[in-house]
Amino acid sequence: MGKVIALANQKGGVGKTTTAINLAASLAVLEKKVLIVDADPQANATSGIGLDVRSIDKSIYECLIDEVDTEEVLLKSEIEGMDIIPSHIDLVGAEIEMLNMEQREHMLKKVISPVRDKYDYVLIDCSPSLGLITVNALTAADSVMIPVQCEYFALEGLGKLLNTIKIIQGRLNPELEIEGFILTMYDSRLRLSNQVVDEVRKHFQQMVFETIIQRNIKLSEAPSFGKPVVLYDAESKGSINYLNLARELVSKDEEKDAD
Repeated sequence: MGKVIALANQKGGVGKTTTAINLAASLAVLEKKVLIVDADPQANATSGIGLDVRSIDKSIYECLIDEVDTEEVLLKSEIEGMDIIPSHIDLVGAEIEMLNMEQREHMLKKVISPVRDKYDYVLIDCSPSLGLITVNALTAADSVMIPVQCEYFALEGLGKLLNTIKIIQGRLNPELEIEGFILTMYDSRLRLSNQVVDEVRKHFQQMVFETIIQRNIKLSEAPSFGKPVVLYDAESKGSINYLNLARELVSKDEEKDAD
């Protein structure tokens, strides 16, 4: 059964979508079958893997609101073994439309359930908010990965997110675990970057991934070409960082399974 991981942080610009796209692509390169669920109305994960958002007929919105069959919405990417449930700007209105639905927090879980067995990993790219769609993502997930950028105010707002996770564990999804914190946008030349790394590690200890995602031009350029960085420039620092993160995630899971 596929492991469902939500990438969440209500702060924008911390590297959630970059991580969703590039971690998924790296897992696929390691011969894992991966599904990206784009649960952000901005649809950046959808365009970031080369799909034209304007030409998509059916998206996650139709799955949630019209109960369209998940299989009908799945699209393949350029990378073998990596698929996506695309997003659309319509998703902005979904939260309001879902308010009166029964089991409204479990809608996304229903969308993912029929297909999760086909994949090793299902990565949900959440929007930068703690609204109903993000609550749905956390309710559907086995675990949550939290990207933290190595910049000023990095830890600000994390308390709110951790509080939301606690509430969801208490009321909606007692199985939800924190997969770990991923340090992103690291610049070794900046003292601040190093301070943030130390602070996050001191605070969250074993919960922080060893792999740090460095600031990298190729990583920033890749989405505008509609490619994960591993296809855009496999030799780049960004590509190597995400491959290492994928290896770390897989070996963590293999260790757990061995126990």
